[in-house]
Amino acid sequence: MTDMPAAPAPRPALDEWQLSVVEAFDVEPRLRRVVFTADTLDQFAYRPGQALVLRMPLPEGGTGRRDYTIRWLDLDAKRLAIDFVLHGATPAPSWAKAARPGDPLLALGPRGRSVIAPDADWHLFCVDETGIPALRHMLETLPAGTIVHALIETASAQDETAIETAATLTCRWLARDDVAAGPNPLVLDALRALPLPTGRGQAYLMGETSNVRSWRHHLVHSGMPKTAIASEGYWRPGRVGGHDHVDD
Repeated sequence: MTDMPAAPAPRPALDEWQLSVVEAFDVEPRLRRVVFTADTLDQFAYRPGQALVLRMPLPEGGTGRRDYTIRWLDLDAKRLAIDFVLHGATPAPSWAKAARPGDPLLALGPRGRSVIAPDADWHLFCVDETGIPALRHMLETLPAGTIVHALIETASAQDETAIETAATLTCRWLARDDVAAGPNPLVLDALRALPLPTGRGQAYLMGETSNVRSWRHHLVHSGMPKTAIASEGYWRPGRVGGHDHVDD
């Protein structure tokens, strides 16, 4: 008799957080920050780069699951911020634009594998605008002397803003200009031209799923171990919601 493969272990249940909006405001022309509170937020624990699953109200009724990176957390004040990229009339950006103090939102988590590898000799970030909140928060936590390379795709050069970090950061902004968001070679071409440092590196890839997959394939073919690449597809053209763990 052939042994049947063991069934995968069920994922642990995510903690629930009954969030309430404190304030909402635009931090950039296409980026809106919503600050939340909750009675139990002083018990919240996470690693920069992780996300919450938001039970986002849908226009047709009910809710849908939307993953959004935690931008910052203040335990003492019981405040947590999430940045929403304003990209069309989809449920999450529409909700963020209309958010008012006191509005409730159920969240689950935190969860996510794109977190800083403390033993890496250098770090590489490849993101589009949906990955910028995670990139900023992660870079804010890195100590002085940490070597970081970042390739950042944005809609236009107007989206280029300063990044606060004590790390030694080499950053290249890549504007799409008149090209629509979605599959494109901007970051891949820049990645192909980037000489990677020696030593043990860690890559963090966040953005449109097909682009993230192409970045991952290039790094693997260049010799980077798959275990050293955290790759997350945050969105796909034409799909509302959803999240892809890109492991292939």
